[in-house]
Amino acid sequence: MSRADLRRSAQEYLALRRALGFKLRAETWFLPDFVAFLAKHRSSVITTELALRWVQKPCDASSGWWAHRLSSIRAFAKYQRAFDPRTEVPPADLIAHHARRLQPHIYSDDEIAALLREARALPGALRSVTYAMIIGVLAVTGMRLGEALGLDDGDVDWARSLLIIRHSKFQKSRLVPVHRSTLAALRAYADRRNRLCPHRRHPAFFVSGVGARVHPQNFQRVFSRLLGRAGVNARCGRRPRIHDLRHAFAVKTICDWYRSGADAERRLWWLSTYLGHVSPTTTYWYLTATPELLSLAGKRLARSQVGR
Repeated sequence: MSRADLRRSAQEYLALRRALGFKLRAETWFLPDFVAFLAKHRSSVITTELALRWVQKPCDASSGWWAHRLSSIRAFAKYQRAFDPRTEVPPADLIAHHARRLQPHIYSDDEIAALLREARALPGALRSVTYAMIIGVLAVTGMRLGEALGLDDGDVDWARSLLIIRHSKFQKSRLVPVHRSTLAALRAYADRRNRLCPHRRHPAFFVSGVGARVHPQNFQRVFSRLLGRAGVNARCGRRPRIHDLRHAFAVKTICDWYRSGADAERRLWWLSTYLGHVSPTTTYWYLTATPELLSLAGKRLARSQVGR
């Protein structure tokens, strides 16, 4: 296999993975750079030695960064070995690194209320109501930001009180039931949006001040400012994120089940399906041991021991 064939194989690998629903943000430029590195060293085959030399760039980067690069190359090498038996797949333990779960920010009800107030105070009537509605929807549904911004008018099932998430992570779709109060808020937003922007350029449900779909990066930028204005401060040295609203939703749902006396363990499948996770194993990653959750879990344990 020539170096040109290796470049073509990398392009086909990326296309295949994207077709399966993977985002491949880093791999999009990792793999071309790696293939160029191999070409620079006059190699048309992946070797462990060259892979390690490429992985450890820059030399002053963290082991986590190196491990991330190694993971990308290993996946491509496994694919490539099916076409070129000379291909070496670098060992997974080539870079010593232990992944550490970052502590999410579990938003309190007061913090969410403060964010909504600041969003409603943004300049521009349509912009302010749109940003406030998006934050509210994320808080009460645990949806991903991309899922909320990807909603079109036809994705709101008013009759059944459902949101239809299409082609989300891993190209999966799902139905998200919402409370009647959430549906009423969505209807009120749609009515006001139509009055403020009667000639929209796009069927997107949430629109910007110019009538187009809200761009994720623009929303992220504005959200960062809203955090400061709302006085939502970092905990454990980590800045709160939009995605942490999803973590907060998961934790609060479990707390509500504990308070109502429901069997949270049995219902975890419900939460996993609602959030669009493959299995409850992923959902466990979202659960953070907040003082309230620990207290409720402790009380449930005490009641079960008394019953025995």
